[in-house]
Amino acid sequence: MRRFRLALAQINTTVGDLEGNSAKILDYIYRARQLRADLVAFPELAITGYPPEDLLFKPSFIRDNRRKLDEIIGHCQGITAVIGFVDAQGDIHNAAAVAHNGRLVGTYHKMFLPNYGVFDEDRYFKAGSSCPVFVINGVSVGVNICEDIWYATGPTTLQRELGAEVIININASPYHAGKRGFREKMLATRANDNELFVAYVNLVGGQDELVFDGGSMVFNEKGDLLTLGKQFEEDMVLADLDADDVFRYRLHDSRPRKDRSPFGEGVVTSQRIVVSQQPSSLDKALLAQDKMKPLDYEAEVYSALVLGTRDYVRKNGFQKVLIGLSGGIDSSFTAMVAVDALGKENVVGVTMPSRFSSEESISDSKWLASNLGIPCWVIPIEDPFVGFLEALKEPFKGTQPNVAEENVQARVRGDILMALSNKFGWLVLTTGNKSEMATGYCTLYGDMAGGFAVIKDVPKTLVYRLSAYRNQQAGKELIPRTVMEKEPTAELRPNQKDTDSLPPYPVLDPILQAYVEEDKSWDEIVSMGFDEATVKRVIRMVDTNEYKRRQAPPGVKITPRAFGRDRRLPIVNRYRGW
Repeated sequence: MRRFRLALAQINTTVGDLEGNSAKILDYIYRARQLRADLVAFPELAITGYPPEDLLFKPSFIRDNRRKLDEIIGHCQGITAVIGFVDAQGDIHNAAAVAHNGRLVGTYHKMFLPNYGVFDEDRYFKAGSSCPVFVINGVSVGVNICEDIWYATGPTTLQRELGAEVIININASPYHAGKRGFREKMLATRANDNELFVAYVNLVGGQDELVFDGGSMVFNEKGDLLTLGKQFEEDMVLADLDADDVFRYRLHDSRPRKDRSPFGEGVVTSQRIVVSQQPSSLDKALLAQDKMKPLDYEAEVYSALVLGTRDYVRKNGFQKVLIGLSGGIDSSFTAMVAVDALGKENVVGVTMPSRFSSEESISDSKWLASNLGIPCWVIPIEDPFVGFLEALKEPFKGTQPNVAEENVQARVRGDILMALSNKFGWLVLTTGNKSEMATGYCTLYGDMAGGFAVIKDVPKTLVYRLSAYRNQQAGKELIPRTVMEKEPTAELRPNQKDTDSLPPYPVLDPILQAYVEEDKSWDEIVSMGFDEATVKRVIRMVDTNEYKRRQAPPGVKITPRAFGRDRRLPIVNRYRGW
């Protein structure tokens, strides 16, 4: 029996923190060795953090990353480690180092460089052209990186031809809702098609707008899921593999013996690198193969928001955050996420009533703060609002009050929050949702003023779903029922409702999903049953408010197509499509 103990180190790295990332890698190597693992694998670009973006244009950054790799290699005694780093060989490569017993035994360069959605790897890296297989403790192991395994005929196919029995695929795969299911189905297919074990190790943590959800997995040669790691937290995922299972399974299938390289002769090179032929000791007690239960939809999205907020705040060196509380669902939900991410002692609410604020809005803000255990400062804006109106009296003379006066209130509130931020060094969390960001139903330098937009990618209707989920999880009303049930309003003029300016959210959000996330045309959306005039109106709002979104703070990506990171359109744009 060729038993092989595999450890997948699902760690939370920080871009540019070469020292901290390396220390974490060394800690997990030590832990894996204590657990008698034959091999421990780390995520893609684990030393540099992902994505390093234009740090890759700094030669010193590349040199320092290599120095850290060399230090780590020296500590790989009695174990094999697969470590993501940036390799400079003529050009730079997204690479995986294979270290064993204190020496570098081989390097793999990522072959398929994604250049879509949030990825810009073609901007930085040169594609690899070699698919080595490493014989480690008598087991043939192929190593590849993230995108490489998404192709049905790719490096995994070639490594299987060369005898690979285990594939180690290291990843920095960002989260969006529903992605885990796609990953699992694809990885199961690769394992079964190539009749080998597939071990997928993913990064975890927040980096700017991106959240990496972990969920590392191991599949057997039949495509069965053997073990699943935790989602949205660090984990050491362990699996005991019997490589002879692969050998026996393959004896009954002659098809792969007739396959030819999918790349053509001479396009990609491959070699077997013998590291150690001696099989691992059989005196290890077999591990129980634990499979974490995947989170359901609401729990998954909520966890992403919490992790993304926590890491953005903490990794940027902030301790506390400020949130403007309006008594509405968006600010209430944002405050709840912040408390779960940072602790109630690190969240401060500020309610800033105007002449148009209802007593219910003020009391709901205080009620929410009490439920969450956070302070609620009350700073009325009537005096500064009157001061602004007085200053603008002459230029506004002879005009009727309109959105300009309404937005003065939002900007006064933004100024107050930023003043408090400057005074105390606390980060302002904005509270606008995706429906508002899409349509421009927000005020530049007003409610958009802040450092991080927690729910920027969360449609309004989903905000309600997630709020109900969190209340249910808590077993009590963290967000008061009055907040959940009240009609949305900006309260910038008497009796104002969101529906004065927007279609009802249950109508608006499906139109936005079709147009923003699915790129459907006006006539396609109308064919879905929506009113022609309403669809035109929504599309016009989305297109003409690109300039606002360019000036918005970053926020957690939870949908397949987030503004700014995925969806990038020109500001000057006359195309409408009807």
